[in-house]
Amino acid sequence: MKKLLLASVAIVALVGGSASAADLARPRPVYVPPPVVVRVFTWTGCYVGGNGGGIWAENDWSDSFLGDFGTNNSASGALGGLQAGCNYQVGGWVFGIQGDYDWTNIDNNNAIPLFPAVSDETRIKSLASVTGRVGYAWDRFLGYVKAGGAWEQSDFAFQVAGASIATASATQSGWTVGVGAEYAFLNWLTGFVEYDYYKFGNANPGALICTPGVCGFTTTNVSINTNVNVLKAGLNFKFGGL
Repeated sequence: MKKLLLASVAIVALVGGSASAADLARPRPVYVPPPVVVRVFTWTGCYVGGNGGGIWAENDWSDSFLGDFGTNNSASGALGGLQAGCNYQVGGWVFGIQGDYDWTNIDNNNAIPLFPAVSDETRIKSLASVTGRVGYAWDRFLGYVKAGGAWEQSDFAFQVAGASIATASATQSGWTVGVGAEYAFLNWLTGFVEYDYYKFGNANPGALICTPGVCGFTTTNVSINTNVNVLKAGLNFKFGGL
């Protein structure tokens, strides 16, 4: 009996030692942290923002009432306003629509060649547009072009010796094209620089109404063509997407 017990203990010790040796030889599992998920920036989403910059405008007047005269007025100054829009990104391409409205108060005044004492004045009050945009993105940098419809609000006047004797206001419609670049500083904040060209053609402000008691005529023969160049920069606050 004693011999049998000793043999059993020896066998158990041998098997246990073999198992321990096998456990030591087997490599222990190594902890591998989960991969870091890198979120890629997307331009998909909507935005609102503000802008400021410079405006340069030319106004070509013609009026058969005063001898079919023609004058060219030019003016420059500052403008500022708001914009809002939405983008959708497909691969590197970004498609969008934007509306903007800018205020300005530039003024020009030129003497009529046949009547040196008489001058015509144009004061541009605001610009607005609704445009489609197409661009290409390199991660957080976006280059784009835009085109669409545009509107300009202006005041017009005939002046004699610096005093307005006939005035009118009109909203001119036309078109605009532009090119710009935008960069996303944060997922919700972008900045842009943009150049836009506006064309407003053959506007007729209706009758230039004389100030009562100053003169005795009205004219509906005035035609005004306007070209506008704008360079502006701004910020957009983005929401939606990332």
